[in-house]
Amino acid sequence: MNRQKRDRKQRAFSKGYQAGLHQQSRDNCPYQNIDQKEQWLGGWREACERSAEGYFNR
Repeated sequence: MNRQKRDRKQRAFSKGYQAGLHQQSRDNCPYQNIDQKEQWLGGWREACERSAEGYFNR
């Protein structure tokens, strides 16, 4: 049975979330497609907010 690939938008969100956790700049977004870029930035923004709220300790 073949594995199904994840949705590209979901993957972009996940990658953005990881970038936000590692405190990378939002200018590091690797996507050119507007839909994927929006998802990446959404993930980045959510990770930054949660980090600021104290969910993640560094």
